[in-house]
Amino acid sequence: MTAAIKIEIPSSLAQLIRTPRHLILEVPAPITRNRILDALELAYPALRGTLRDQRTKIRRPFIRFFACGEDLSHDPADAPLPDAIAAGAEIFQIVTAIAGG
Repeated sequence: MTAAIKIEIPSSLAQLIRTPRHLILEVPAPITRNRILDALELAYPALRGTLRDQRTKIRRPFIRFFACGEDLSHDPADAPLPDAIAAGAEIFQIVTAIAGG
């Protein structure tokens, strides 16, 4: 079983893969961060290694993940995401963080 998941990516990544920032992808259940990223990397191979390490699957330091107004960046990557994401009612957001001083 799959679900149509709404995803928002940073404009820099949208330019890289030549797509709009807002995507809809079919993702197999259960809907987890890893499954969404797997679907993104399958659909857009140029994203491999940009969001997470290809070998370890650990997120890159300046990448954050948000769903339903919550920062899920430090949650386990295989934890089920909120039902609103799985139902397509809310957007799974990928955000690039900015460091500076």
